Amino acid sequence: MNVEGSTDGASEVLRVNNLSKNYGGLKALDSVSFAVNRGEVLALVGDNGAGKSTLVKALSGAQPPDSGSIESGGQPLQLRTPRDADAAGIGCLHQGLGLVDSLNVPENVFLGRELQIKRLGFLRQLDHASMRAKTIELLERFGIHLPLLNEPVVRLSGGQRQTIAISRLLLQDVSVVIMDEPMAALGVEEGRRVLELVSNMRDQGISIIVISHNLEHVFQIADRIAVLKNGQLVDVVAIADTTRDAVVKMITFGSTH
Repeated sequence: MNVEGSTDGASEVLRVNNLSKNYGGLKALDSVSFAVNRGEVLALVGDNGAGKSTLVKALSGAQPPDSGSIESGGQPLQLRTPRDADAAGIGCLHQGLGLVDSLNVPENVFLGRELQIKRLGFLRQLDHASMRAKTIELLERFGIHLPLLNEPVVRLSGGQRQTIAISRLLLQDVSVVIMDEPMAALGVEEGRRVLELVSNMRDQGISIIVISHNLEHVFQIADRIAVLKNGQLVDVVAIADTTRDAVVKMITFGSTH
């Protein structure tokens, strides 16, 4: 099945064309096509085994598809590794987050991209002051409040850790952020703050693909919903044009009728 959903070509930031992936005799993705608009939240929903994880791996460069293509600005992307995805402006927030517990907030935000300064003309050391200043600037830009910047992140809450991992992605020149179950295991208040951050990112023109089982969160934050079942795209629907019952029916029966 090939259902793209309506989108304005001029505002597209990412397009998936007939993406397919097989694991032996299992067809994990079957000719999936859709587009993501600039500055929108697209929710990706479906039962376990629907193909969500395989699609995320293809978009993040973790596991290339067997066939089909991924485009940005009308140009094909070769996403063979996560580094390729980074270069294409696609950031992926995995559930593991990838933080180093013993490091503080700026050190985690700049992990792998640390700023350095020369001392005595030749000795290099980490430029903690600049990393802290740029971290504060980044957090303020997206309305993020983290009072304990110098504390090891192991002492921070789950929602705060989630925010730090998102901030690390935003440090790059990202146009699309993929978030895998970002509100999982978070309390009501921390979940609300993550939803606010997603909204702030959208307001600044960043596109977000959110994988979630929580339809309440999906209907709070998403602009459109893409429903997968058995590796096929059932439909892409605008939040304003659907209901939770209709989405549940698509997830369960793979039908819009």
